[in-house]
Amino acid sequence: MRIRLKTMVLMLALSMGMVALGQKTKKQAFITDKPFTQEYSIKYNFDNSRVKLKTVASDRNGYIQVLTNQGLLRPRAGEMLFPGELVKDVQYRPTSDKGLKSLDRYKDQLVYIDDKAVLSNAWAGKLYTRHNIPDASIFAADDDFTFLISDGKKLCLLKDTDVLWEGTASDEVKDLKYDALNQQYWILGANSISVFSPQKKKIDQVVNQSTLTCIEIYKNDLVVGTSDGYFKIDTKTQQPGETFKKLPWTEITTVENIDGELWFGSTWGAFKLNDTNNYSYYAGKRWIPSDNVIDIAKGPENSVLILTDKGLGKICRKEMTLYDKAMFYEKQVRERHIRNGFNATVSNMVDGDVTTGSLETSDNDGLWTTMYLAGEVFRYVVTKSDDALQNVRESVDALERLYTINPVPGFPSRSFERRGYKYHDWPWRRAEDPEWDWKSTTSSDEAIGHIFAFGAIAELIDDAELKATSIALIDTLMAHTLKHNFYMVDWDGNPTKWARWNPEYVNARPIMVGDRKINASNYIGMLQTAYHFTEKEKYKEAAFYLMEEHGYLENLMRPMNEIGMAPEDADELSRELSDGWNHSDDEMYYCGYWGLYRYAFNDELKAKYKEAIIDHWKYERQEKEGLWNIMTALAGPDNYDFEEAVWYLQKYPLDLVNWTVLNSHRKDIEFVEPNFRKQTIKEVLPASELRISRHNANRFDLDSRGDGRSENSAGDIWLLPYWIGRYLGVISEPVQK
Repeated sequence: MRIRLKTMVLMLALSMGMVALGQKTKKQAFITDKPFTQEYSIKYNFDNSRVKLKTVASDRNGYIQVLTNQGLLRPRAGEMLFPGELVKDVQYRPTSDKGLKSLDRYKDQLVYIDDKAVLSNAWAGKLYTRHNIPDASIFAADDDFTFLISDGKKLCLLKDTDVLWEGTASDEVKDLKYDALNQQYWILGANSISVFSPQKKKIDQVVNQSTLTCIEIYKNDLVVGTSDGYFKIDTKTQQPGETFKKLPWTEITTVENIDGELWFGSTWGAFKLNDTNNYSYYAGKRWIPSDNVIDIAKGPENSVLILTDKGLGKICRKEMTLYDKAMFYEKQVRERHIRNGFNATVSNMVDGDVTTGSLETSDNDGLWTTMYLAGEVFRYVVTKSDDALQNVRESVDALERLYTINPVPGFPSRSFERRGYKYHDWPWRRAEDPEWDWKSTTSSDEAIGHIFAFGAIAELIDDAELKATSIALIDTLMAHTLKHNFYMVDWDGNPTKWARWNPEYVNARPIMVGDRKINASNYIGMLQTAYHFTEKEKYKEAAFYLMEEHGYLENLMRPMNEIGMAPEDADELSRELSDGWNHSDDEMYYCGYWGLYRYAFNDELKAKYKEAIIDHWKYERQEKEGLWNIMTALAGPDNYDFEEAVWYLQKYPLDLVNWTVLNSHRKDIEFVEPNFRKQTIKEVLPASELRISRHNANRFDLDSRGDGRSENSAGDIWLLPYWIGRYLGVISEPVQK
């Protein structure tokens, strides 16, 4: 006869003593949570093929203008996730009606050229330097309002009302830059670079080359962009240096020195030179409306403006701590990603618009929710937030219902949904309640997620009902697997495809097949958790039976470097399971390590488990996965690349939309030979340049065609590693400047 779960919970709540709250000794965290620079994008789209976008600039007041072949545009509206647009600028018609030919920032003000003068609305409009080159469209200025202008052929040096020099270039003039250090002007020609000395009134050619595209002054050099990389010219000696081609993309369209940072635009995105001589890459709709970059400029409030042929991208840079970022993500999850208490994805979106998408059911609703739930448990433990505790209650309600909505005692459904609102017919089953359906074929990754989260609640949450519910759910799930000979058995009386921990299945795999190790590791941890909180000997006896009689300890201790492809004569399933490293296994291992290590039966086993965990971390180390590095702190006080974990957390995009992300074309990454590990390049890229992915993905995957069709929840991706990092003492409380 089936025992109703609610009755079990009430009995446990009445009979059990309070399980001791896990206490941590207060100590200095490894990483101090100081403010860092968080980047995100606001986009302003423009779709008019008859209008050619040319340059962008902003002034000290934050006013942004875009010059086109048909006048001035300005941004309208726009915020992160909700693009604005570029519209006709009519704010000050005496300027916008002039038929302007050029626009730039000079002394933090907007300066223009029309057919009569160099002019500005700053300085009370007193800057109005007349010229006699009607088609002038290029200018550069020294520090004292002296302007060199050109129409592409003629050159004229102007100061106030005086013409200081006039001349004709031997090559078509494309751009001008003033070199304050050497008090000279650099001239970019179609096929040359020259330098003009105002003192000598003389032009000298320095470089003759046909691939030149743009120039900029940077420190003591002139940086020269080409159609195949860039090079530098020493502005004092006028000697060119080597050409740099190890770039995200080599077809350079523009280069800009913004407050000492060197930015490049190209025909495939924008990038910035970092202090380590590598490049941060801003490509795809996560950052800019189009990858064809026309111009780059300094923007308001420490932003960078990237003008493309389809509009403007404003790269905003905000000082925040990891805690600030966590609070941003907490809001994101609660506003858009909670479905019936589950941590869910928004899908079927149109071009990144989160208001066009719908919350979806998932085969792994249970797993993604338990990972978010565990994060909220750790949040509550370190902050005592009532909000976190309520989030825990709501997710536990959803997980508890997974067990009661189906007719199989102790069996957790994959998910449930209102009847008529499901994405696929299989494997949905009708619930007793005619309003609902439930999803069957639950897998081992669901089970390990449940045990991880319920164990964390049972140990750490100071709420009797939540503890009792969690322990009851651990007990009912694990009793089900013991009753069914180490299998999870579905509605039809048969084991599900993947929830199989029986030795006949596990040990049927050759020893190098990862399923043999992962199933042993997970199941021993699950049995330990059940024994720790219920004190029922059957769980302890089952664990030692599997370890001593069926080699489960040997299985889980097998070094990661021995995991590989099954031999050709192995069975079909073993060969299918070992065609490459399974990153879902990484996620399952680490969810399982909580119970494996924390609730070990004895110190001898605990020492062995520590060895296995650290061996796994070393195998995964090159991936710089924030959660793995942080959770390895379970095994002891050493530093498991915690700086890399914080790098992961800091670089993860605020925008969790699954945009198309492409990197395999890049020329600044070093590819490696195909391998079992599925590592594609020598050094993993930062999260800001990769697709949005859960922890079961390969961080060495370079390309993804997301097209803005979905938005992931930060609940499992980011909040779990952050909050468990706070709990384990890896990350400190926020420290302001």
